[in-house]
Amino acid sequence: MNSNFYAAITVVLWGAMPALTKDLLNALPNFETLALSSAFAFLFLFAVNRREGTLKNFSAEEILTAAGLGFLGLFLYSAFFYYGLARMTSQEACILNYLWPLMIVLFSCPILGEPLTKRKLLAVGMSFVGVVVMMGGASDFSAEKLWGALACVTAAACYGLFSVLNKRRRLNQKLAMMIIWAVTAICAFAAGYFSETWLLPGARQIVGLLWLGVVINAVAYLTWALALEKTSNTARTANLAYLVPILAIFISTFAFGEELSPAVIPALILILGGILINK
Repeated sequence: MNSNFYAAITVVLWGAMPALTKDLLNALPNFETLALSSAFAFLFLFAVNRREGTLKNFSAEEILTAAGLGFLGLFLYSAFFYYGLARMTSQEACILNYLWPLMIVLFSCPILGEPLTKRKLLAVGMSFVGVVVMMGGASDFSAEKLWGALACVTAAACYGLFSVLNKRRRLNQKLAMMIIWAVTAICAFAAGYFSETWLLPGARQIVGLLWLGVVINAVAYLTWALALEKTSNTARTANLAYLVPILAIFISTFAFGEELSPAVIPALILILGGILINK
């Protein structure tokens, strides 16, 4: 299977992530949501690796590498993104979050040695302008939303760097993602213990946590890692992720009843223009 197949699966699955996570965060604390969903992702991937008999294929160095990647790319990324998502609409947070493909383009140049062409710079510039348009058009902009926006941008940088470093190390992705989600769950449990009062999830939240953990965290993050591993053009594959906000906005508007911000459409036009330019 080629990189486009894995990227397409990821786009579809990630489209539901912002609205679903926002719904969970309305009922549960941030780190509780992250810890439980990450634990479900780890258990699913542990079962997959055990069934395939690959659990003994990792060296100590590879385990430590995957653990470091997990702390950077999924614990810090998710912690910052959830913080921002709790202070913004899922549409706004989703668009800001999708600066991470831009970050992949930027980090892949010095780390992977990929060329930074004029076309890439123009694509990056258009996408950045799209984010500025979206934030400038927010009718309820506040200090709290500003902190949320900064958190989403920081999350994007964490995940962009994680994606490039993960591609560079070329670990077994099923094993690596299992360790990565285990580290994320452990860190989130620890952070939640010191900063939150956890609540008992209801039936709706349990189903949501299972879907977020198994389908979105375990399956979708794995297919994205495989897409980046198999591609010969990291920047082009990264730009496919910009299709996710379209699905996310559609789902948040029609399935979860969020009001469509007037700045979202022009922002998306600019972002998608960046995708087309970089093809």
